[in-house]
Amino acid sequence: MNRTFSIIKPDATKRNITGAINKIIEDNNLNIVAQKRIKLSKEKAEGFYVIHKDKPFFNDLIEYMTSGPVIVQVLEGENAVDKYRKIMGATNPENADDGTIRKKHALNIQENSVHGSDSNENAIIEINYFFNENEIISN
Repeated sequence: MNRTFSIIKPDATKRNITGAINKIIEDNNLNIVAQKRIKLSKEKAEGFYVIHKDKPFFNDLIEYMTSGPVIVQVLEGENAVDKYRKIMGATNPENADDGTIRKKHALNIQENSVHGSDSNENAIIEINYFFNENEIISN
């Protein structure tokens, strides 16, 4: 068992589809072991996405991620990082496989409904950015 980090992004919370997304997660044998609805501040979003700081889309990304509430989550299961990345689908929903979160729910490449860690190492960093260990309750 290991953990990964997930964000249900503002486009999904605005459309009230967080339950539909969580159903896909749980139907694929990942347990939601921590979850909270937050409004990212500009500073918190910039800190989280600091690796993209010098990229041309950075300011648009920060504006989008602070435009409404998000759901930050810790998911737990066997090969959690790889499994969640497969469940999410390609960043561009046009390239995502049928049945994935992004194929079903994303609006476009930016408003793609979910974020997930890209490695076990980054999962730990991202989880620790939003959660204390006492907020994570394994089943």
